[in-house]
Amino acid sequence: MVKVITDSGSDITQEEAKRLGMKVVPIYLRFGNEVYPDGVNITCDEFYRRLSQDPVHPSTAAPSPGDFAAAYEEVAQETDEIISIHITSKHSAVYDAALMGKEIARGKNHRLKIEVVDSKGVTMWQGLVAIAAARAAEAGANLQQVLAEAQRTIKQLRVIALLDTLKYAIKGGRLGKGFLAVESMLQVKPLLTLRDGQLRPAGIVRTRSKGIERLREFLKSVLHARDIAIVHSTTPDEAQSLADYARSLFPNLVPRIVRLGPALGVHGGPGALVTVVQEAE
Repeated sequence: MVKVITDSGSDITQEEAKRLGMKVVPIYLRFGNEVYPDGVNITCDEFYRRLSQDPVHPSTAAPSPGDFAAAYEEVAQETDEIISIHITSKHSAVYDAALMGKEIARGKNHRLKIEVVDSKGVTMWQGLVAIAAARAAEAGANLQQVLAEAQRTIKQLRVIALLDTLKYAIKGGRLGKGFLAVESMLQVKPLLTLRDGQLRPAGIVRTRSKGIERLREFLKSVLHARDIAIVHSTTPDEAQSLADYARSLFPNLVPRIVRLGPALGVHGGPGALVTVVQEAE
C-alpha cells in the first residue's frame, strides 16, 4: 500500500494524520536560541501569545534532508511506495529538502519508489492534496494513481485569505516592506490568494467585517464543492460562522475547521482567516 508523507505546513491535525496513516514531518520554529519542531512541543495558544508579546520575531526552517530520509526509511518498513507532498516551493525550502532526502533514502534502499510533490499551496490547500492522496492509497490505488489524484486535486483548489495585518508576513520575509507602508497609509486589511504556487494580492478591504464578507462571496461563487476547509489562527468563532455559512451553501458537506499552525502562523499572524475550496469536476 502507498504511504503518504507531508510536512506540518499542511496543518493536518494529528488525529486525521493517524486515521489516514500519514506521517507528518515537522518544520522547525525558532524563537532566538530556542528551537521547536512544529506541532511537537509548542501549542498554538503558546505560539500566538509569544508571537504577539515576544520582542524576538520567530523564524522557520525547513526539515533537513536527513529528517526526510529518516521519515522515508521509517515508512519503508511498511512499503516500497511513498508519495511525499509539500508546501509550495515558491515560498519554502521544504520541497527541495524532501528531494534531497529522497536521494539519501534511495541510496540505501534502491527498491524505494518515492514521488515528491510540490502542492503549490500552503496550509489546508496542501492538506487537502495530502488527504486526497491518502484516501486514494487507502482505496488501493498504486503509486502512479495516487500521484495522479494528488495532481488532479491541485488543479481543483482555490483559496482566499484575510490577514489582519501584513506586518508578520513582512517580518518573516515573505513580502516586501513596501506592502506595509501601503497598508499603514490606507488602514486596510489585505486579502491574498495563490497562483502557480505564489502568494498574490486578491484585494484590500477597509474593515475586518468587509473582509469576512469577501470570504463569503468567494464561497458563494463556487458552483460545486468537493471539500472545504476554514483555517484560522486566533478567531475560532469567526471560523465557525464561516463554516456554518459554507454548510448552508453546500448542505452535503461538513467544512473542516482547522487551526493555522506555527509554521505558517509566523507569517499570517493573529487574526488570519483562510478559506480553501476543492471544486468538484
